[in-house]
Amino acid sequence: MVSKSILIGPFKEILTLRGLPLYGPLNDGQLEVIPDGGVLVVGENIAAVDNFEILREENKTAEIEEVAYPMVLIPGLVDAHTHICYAGSRANDYALRVAGKTYLDIAKSGGGILSTVKHTRQATESDLIDGLKRRCDILLKNGVTTCEVKSGYGLSLEAELKMLRAINKVKIEHKIDLVPTCLAAHTKAPEFDSIADYTEYVVKEILPAVKKEGLANRADIFVEESAFSANDARIFLEAAKELGFDFTVHADQFTSIGSHLAAEFKAVSADHLEASTPKEIELLSKAKIPGVLLPGASMGLGMDYAKGRLMLDKGMSIAIASDWNPGSAPMGDLLMQAAVFGAYEKLSTAETLAAITYRAANALNLKDRGTIEVGKKAAFIAFPTNTYKDILYYQGSMKPKRVWC
Repeated sequence: MVSKSILIGPFKEILTLRGLPLYGPLNDGQLEVIPDGGVLVVGENIAAVDNFEILREENKTAEIEEVAYPMVLIPGLVDAHTHICYAGSRANDYALRVAGKTYLDIAKSGGGILSTVKHTRQATESDLIDGLKRRCDILLKNGVTTCEVKSGYGLSLEAELKMLRAINKVKIEHKIDLVPTCLAAHTKAPEFDSIADYTEYVVKEILPAVKKEGLANRADIFVEESAFSANDARIFLEAAKELGFDFTVHADQFTSIGSHLAAEFKAVSADHLEASTPKEIELLSKAKIPGVLLPGASMGLGMDYAKGRLMLDKGMSIAIASDWNPGSAPMGDLLMQAAVFGAYEKLSTAETLAAITYRAANALNLKDRGTIEVGKKAAFIAFPTNTYKDILYYQGSMKPKRVWC
């Protein structure tokens, strides 16, 4: 069966983001901007990108999909770190936190991660699917065409598999491309006496079952004094590696422990990094480990941002992700968070947009998206404006008018 050709355009500008390096600083002069451009799509992939009239002349049999003019086209956004499969709410936690209660106070009163674990365990798979679909609808409307989704609110074999099955069913049914990640090593399950016992349970029971059922190719662990120690994490990471998972690390959110493990085990990415010092940044840079920075968590917890400017200047690749979760980062607006973080950390427009497109895709080990160029997936979004500079200028309040994926 021959796939039909569709020519989409004309766009006032197409910002392709192609041809840029994965690591280190970027300046706006490196950006390729095609004026009055069009994109030729064959099947699910981009077949050509050029001036719209040139493409129309060269592809006279292509179906034309004209768009409202003027609009600016950029690659679809990639949210490389979320926890959007869950049940329940932590609005009470948030109210207590902004009123001055500590995380420990909130946990003792029945809140925190284990509150979400309780509700997620009680939810049916259908409940989780419905909630995840609603959040995916919001993401798609806001221009996200690829989204990583973690488990980690089950913390038992049955509940973790339930979460991952829900994620995979929504992946099939929804237009957004979901990337499932097993985060069974999120925190200690309440029925276990020690973190060591729970770690053994995760590596001997949960990870093999996830791999056997083909529910995720990625695994993640929260390395922190209040979660998994470096020794526990080594056991987990060695098991994940042995089973053939790609793995990432929740690293350096409060203390600088996890980044050393991410570098040692050659993780696909190190996520959070708010507590990373120049020493850890140098280590991750030398190891070529991308950093996934989560400004939404800093906003939700009232913490300092990760040092994005320093990371780029030291040669790292950074992605910016929403960390959308029911506790510390309930907003989920990737573009707004990236725009505000970019302004705070003095990132160029090129650096910020790269961090939510092709550099974010790289942090998920995905090479087939994140730029508008021949052979890549036809996933792109259009904004109602004359110039790409408006996208960050309006700090996320300008939303995409059209989304293709």
